[in-house]
Amino acid sequence: AARGSVLAGDAFFPFADGVEAAAEAGVTAIIQPGGSVRDNEGIASANRHGIAMVFTGVRHFRH
Repeated sequence: AARGSVLAGDAFFPFADGVEAAAEAGVTAIIQPGGSVRDNEGIASANRHGIAMVFTGVRHFRH
């Protein structure tokens, strides 16, 4: 398990399922660029699980 860890992403989370999986693993904070049209769903999921979420506004992954 990843209890107490921080998850960092170089691209946004397109769906809340990534946040849900992180919560199940014990992640306590997520840092990511944001920018998904579904950011609000990810934020709501993080709030439900008591996960701190930080948006950097800087995307490092590009297609």
